Amino acid sequence: MTRGIIALVLALAGIFIIDQNIKTLFLEGYRFYSDCIDLTLVYNKGVAFSMFAFLEEWLKWLQLLLITGVLIYVVRLKKTCYMLPVGILVGAGLSNVYDRFVQPGVVDYVYWHCGFDFAVFNFADVMIDVAVIWLLLLNLKPHWCRGTEAH
Repeated sequence: MTRGIIALVLALAGIFIIDQNIKTLFLEGYRFYSDCIDLTLVYNKGVAFSMFAFLEEWLKWLQLLLITGVLIYVVRLKKTCYMLPVGILVGAGLSNVYDRFVQPGVVDYVYWHCGFDFAVFNFADVMIDVAVIWLLLLNLKPHWCRGTEAH
């Protein structure tokens, strides 16, 4: 279990630091434009596709509460196989919530527009997707977690 907690904390810190450093590039003015992808600063006041923007200041507190709940749940679950993906999920989530406290919204910067317009997103959003898929696979394939409970 101790190794699991260490993996969770390192993943959380690593994802948070990487994401915040990438966002700093765009906050300092980095831009790139191409036929398919634009890298440009956008502030998202909602969540995916700007949903829940109407919650305004409440959104960051609600997200913080949800992230705390996930963290408490997985630590109490004591399954080490969940620690790394949850560390990634929580680190990315905290990085986006942190933006809400220090910026006008979440700092997004990847705009895909090749063939169709897609939402603007960031590294943390991708890591959240990776973590969710990883957790879904662990739940669909429970034998991948067998023998990982703490004693």
